[in-house]
Amino acid sequence: MQDSTPLIWRPDPAAVAAANVTRLMHKAGVADLAALQAWSVADIGRFWDVALKDLELAWYRPYEQTYDDSAGFPWTRWFLGGRTNIVLNCLDRHVAAGRGGRTALLGEGDDGGTTTRTYSELKDEVGRVAGLLRALGVVPGDRIGIYMPMVPEVVVALFACFQVGAVAIPVFSAFGAEALAVRLNDARAVILFTADGGFRRGKAAAVKPAADEAVAQVPTLRHQIVLRRTGEPVPFTAGRDLWWDEVVPTRAPDPRTEELESEAPAMILYTSGTTGKPKGTVHTHGGCLAQMNKELAYAFDVKPEDRFFWLTDIGWMMGPWEMIGVTSLGASVLVYEGAPNWPTPGRLFEVVARHRITHLGLAPTAIRLLRRAGDDLAASHDLSSLRILGSTGEPWDPESWTWCFEQVGGGRCPIINISGGTELVGCHLSPLAITPLKNSTLYGPALGMDVDCFDEDGQPMRGGLGHLVLKQPAPSLTRSFLGDDARYLATYFERFGPSVWYHGDWAYVDEDGYWFLHGRSDDTINVAGKRVGPAEVEAAIVEHPDASEAAAVGVPDELKGADVVAFVVLRPGAEESEALRAALSDQVIAHLGKTLKPKAIRFVDALPKTRSAKIVRGIIKRRYLGEDVGDLASVENPEAVEAIARSR
Repeated sequence: MQDSTPLIWRPDPAAVAAANVTRLMHKAGVADLAALQAWSVADIGRFWDVALKDLELAWYRPYEQTYDDSAGFPWTRWFLGGRTNIVLNCLDRHVAAGRGGRTALLGEGDDGGTTTRTYSELKDEVGRVAGLLRALGVVPGDRIGIYMPMVPEVVVALFACFQVGAVAIPVFSAFGAEALAVRLNDARAVILFTADGGFRRGKAAAVKPAADEAVAQVPTLRHQIVLRRTGEPVPFTAGRDLWWDEVVPTRAPDPRTEELESEAPAMILYTSGTTGKPKGTVHTHGGCLAQMNKELAYAFDVKPEDRFFWLTDIGWMMGPWEMIGVTSLGASVLVYEGAPNWPTPGRLFEVVARHRITHLGLAPTAIRLLRRAGDDLAASHDLSSLRILGSTGEPWDPESWTWCFEQVGGGRCPIINISGGTELVGCHLSPLAITPLKNSTLYGPALGMDVDCFDEDGQPMRGGLGHLVLKQPAPSLTRSFLGDDARYLATYFERFGPSVWYHGDWAYVDEDGYWFLHGRSDDTINVAGKRVGPAEVEAAIVEHPDASEAAAVGVPDELKGADVVAFVVLRPGAEESEALRAALSDQVIAHLGKTLKPKAIRFVDALPKTRSAKIVRGIIKRRYLGEDVGDLASVENPEAVEAIARSR
């Protein structure tokens, strides 16, 4: 645990005076940051009213009621009676106000090629794709998948969905066909945006073959709109498949942006749990706009002249988060296709210098990777444009945080270390742009978020490891899970009751009131900031005819934060071999992508289970790591626990 440690960064008084959050403090009539956070949760309706007016969010029709929790916390609705659209805020209002010539979108490919789109250019391109969607019969509420590399067109596709009132389903482009099919089927998608492929470390990587395999399993899907990125030959089905460059550029932009209720769904983002299929979290136009604008304006102090770059993907919430929040604030967002250290170890810093990036977001895994190139790596590039660093996805280690703070930020840029989740497309915990910082801290509850740290009995605790909880609703929390209310309630509201959201993170608050996180309290595996449920890994393995059962756990990894180790029981007659081990690993890659390739696959005769046949993954992990396994009273076959240590 973190003891009381000294502050490592304090804000410059001039920066405090000019900060967006200082403006909010004046409007709230509070004197300091502690009073601001307390004010923001004392009356959450008042807070969101003041914040949204300060942020100047645009409405076709103003809302009449800030929120309604009469059906209970889990079913809270927000900004009732209001009509808006993400595209109204991110594109339309800027162009209408004469800001169309400002840079909205920057792109850099794996090959170093760069592109720029102004707000007017981006609005026109989005309008062309929106017109195509309408011509293909898309109506508000239809679901559309996005399975593309991180190129500028992915932003165009996302915003085109919003413009026509369709619900976007962003999916990580390195996921395998099975993972894509599960998500598209669950959402009953009608269109898929994809590409022939993308580039990674100088090599073309096919995307469309996996998309085709997935689409063959989705009876609701009518068309694929295919971006020609690599030029490599790919299968093409006439009538179903449409080349982007043949059907988009020739269209006139469709200027119509759907006027939607605030509670209209905008996105379905899938998050993996510890059991069962991925969970579809549902996010609304009003909720996304409120939370994302609040965080980027007050935590990251984004202003129209800023250039924002987070190393992420469209399939993870940070992709849509930055695309929506940055453009809504009238600033510039950069999307990047390549790896952070190719073709040179300093590639990421070259991007920062070339585009004069002001805000750089990196997961601790990326910093651990870059550190391997030495302390001179950052110093050899001009990073003077940076003023704020960002981080999320996994806990920091103090050494990597210090390296990032000193080497990347030059000791002058705060690290805005945030933590929330796909379930709220935003943050529970977050510093503000002007909060003093300790090494690795998340500072405290984000504005408007009534967060606490509970012990096992549901009582607030400090100075010990406890459960991160939320005691009042927020606009961006998922509106249940798609088609599964019971699972939603069991996941978040079973542990501490219907009035407390249980998030599943271990939290620690030191004696000075600074917050730190220590990973997930469930079995979810977090590899380089990408979460996967053990069930998805296990399902991929047992599809192999020689595999009978599997248990996947996450183990510590110096670079990636965690890695996957799988324990496999073979079917009778199957023989252990290195070839079989490789084949099982290939199964996981085919389903979930190379990022989630197991570090090791171990063969065992049996998996330890409870009497109700539940695999005890926590015990498996602790035994594998040589830790105390604790009470085995619930394990029906304790001999299998010891066999884990002897696994081959």
